[in-house]
Amino acid sequence: MEHRPSFWTRFKKTHSSIQYIEGGVVSINLQNVSVKYPSNSILSDFSCYFEAPALWAIAGPNGAGKSTLLRALLGLQKCNSGKITFQGLCPCDVAYLAQQNQLDRRFPLTVGDTIAMGLFREVGLFRKYTKGQREKMQRALERVGLSNFAKVPLQALSGGQFQRVLFARLILQDAPVIFLDEPFAGVDGRTIEDLMGLLQSWVKEGRLVLAVLHDLDLVQDYFHKTLLLARHFYRWGNTIDVLTKENMRAAMAASRQWEGEIERI
Repeated sequence: MEHRPSFWTRFKKTHSSIQYIEGGVVSINLQNVSVKYPSNSILSDFSCYFEAPALWAIAGPNGAGKSTLLRALLGLQKCNSGKITFQGLCPCDVAYLAQQNQLDRRFPLTVGDTIAMGLFREVGLFRKYTKGQREKMQRALERVGLSNFAKVPLQALSGGQFQRVLFARLILQDAPVIFLDEPFAGVDGRTIEDLMGLLQSWVKEGRLVLAVLHDLDLVQDYFHKTLLLARHFYRWGNTIDVLTKENMRAAMAASRQWEGEIERI
């Protein structure tokens, strides 16, 4: 796509820690990554590897650095050291769904207006949608169970319906890699079940999906791969090997340690 070279040229000037290799299997390789805020260190010498197709859960205590990790991968948070290598995809091709509490629903937008943003790169600004693009939008709504909601204002939606809308927008982005930050927080069980089916279908299509989650039962039921993160402590691999009692105790011990350090500052 034509936007990639120009985007990457601008992006790499300010994100020297992120590299891009064309061709090969879609993957993300982190080597000795450290992220520090003025008052404390969030990640230190962190190394991990993700390869498509796969469905990864990123789990851990509050304040463990899970959202910070996603932001570092997206270039929204600069790394203090280390290297992140994207292979087979430009960082601009990653789709990202932020936490619901970071999204403002007060704008007078309809469901159709919102999901149409997923076609921004294809359509650009101030261009009309073709018949084929409108059909894409309708299929995306049908896929998330909202086939008759195109003209409904966002403010009229429940939390679960709004999350379905955001997933429909992700469908239209058609990205090879998808990052989700707490996608099921405050969402009803039926919606979780439906959207988990969508995540599983993305993996079958060959995509890489990384989801930050707090619900360990959900992780164990649906996710075969897990990164357990507690700042300087981490384990990654098969969920059954990662979410052991020993590792969970170590993660909680790490959490108590940094909470104590913050209290002393």
